[in-house]
Amino acid sequence: MKAIWYTETGEAKNVLNYGEMNAPIPTIGEVLVRLHASGINPSDVKTRAGARGPIAFDKVIPHSDGAGVIEAVGENVDVSRIGERVWIWNGAWKRPFGTCAEYICVPSSQAAHLPDNVSFEAGACLGIPASTAHYGVFSDGSVRDKTVLVTGGAGAVGHYAIQFAKLGGAKVITTVSGPEKAAHAKSSGADAIVNYREGDVAEAIMKATGGHGVDRVVEVEFGGNLEVTNKVLRANGVIATYGSMAAMEPTLPFYPMMFNGVTLRMYLVYLLSDEARQATIDGVNKMIANPRMIHAITEIHDLSDTARAHEAVESGEVIGNVVVQIK
Repeated sequence: MKAIWYTETGEAKNVLNYGEMNAPIPTIGEVLVRLHASGINPSDVKTRAGARGPIAFDKVIPHSDGAGVIEAVGENVDVSRIGERVWIWNGAWKRPFGTCAEYICVPSSQAAHLPDNVSFEAGACLGIPASTAHYGVFSDGSVRDKTVLVTGGAGAVGHYAIQFAKLGGAKVITTVSGPEKAAHAKSSGADAIVNYREGDVAEAIMKATGGHGVDRVVEVEFGGNLEVTNKVLRANGVIATYGSMAAMEPTLPFYPMMFNGVTLRMYLVYLLSDEARQATIDGVNKMIANPRMIHAITEIHDLSDTARAHEAVESGEVIGNVVVQIK
C-alpha cells in the first residue's frame, strides 16, 4: 500500500517519507479500512516535529483522523460491516500506524459509521475537531435556551462547537482575532462575535448577553482567558476546556470560582470513557446528518504532498481543516 511514514522527528520536508508498505491484516476484533481521506490536526504535526517527546515507535504513520470503507474484518466482527463507510478516531493514539496511508486496521469500535450524506474529506475531520467540540458543548447536558461562549470560534473545534450549540438550541457568542476569522465564525451561525484584540472583551460579552453572562464556555485557552471567563460566567456555569497553550500552568482563583459554583471540566478527546465516547459518536453523527452542517475544509492535498499539508497546518494561517486525499 502507499503510505506516509517517519522514523525520526523533525521538519516535515526532512522526515516524512512517501512510498510502499505492506498492507495490514485485521486480527481478532479488528476491521481493515480502505482510507480515502486523512485529517491533519495540530497534535499530528506537533508529534511529528518532536514537541511531544521522542518518537514512540520505530516507524510511524501519522494522523489519528480518517475516513474510508471497510474492506475486511477479523474474527468476532460481523461480516455485514464489509462495505460500510466509516470515520476513524484515535487512529494514531498510542499506535504506530495511523491514517495517512491507503489502509489501516483498527478495533471495530474505532470505525464509526459515516452517514451517506457526509464526504470522506468531512469524515476525516470528525475524530478530533468535531468530537472535541461535541463533548465540550454537551458533556454537562442540554444547552437548549442557554448561552454558550465558544472561544476561538474560527478554529477547527470552534467551528463545529458553534454549529453544535446552535443546533442544540443555544445562543452562541464567540471570540476571534480579526475580521477574516469573524466572517468564518459568522458563517458557522454565531449570534455575536467579539474580537478579543479590541477593547474590553468581558464588557463586550456581557453586552451581547444583555448583562446576564454565559452558562457554558467551550474553552480553547483556559489560562489565557480565565480572567475574562470569571467575569462573564453565570452562577453554576460550566467551563469545558481542552487547551491552555498560552498559560500552561495557570493560577486558579479558587474561592471566587467556588463561590460562583463553577464546574471546571478539563478533557482530552483521546481519553473519553467508553460511555462518553459512544455518546459523542452518536451525537456527532446526529449533528452531521443535518444538511445545514458546514465542514470547513480549506485545503486538500494528495497523499504524496503530505509534507506541504503539514507545513500549512504549522503555519497557523489556514482557517479551517487540512485534509489529505487518498485516491
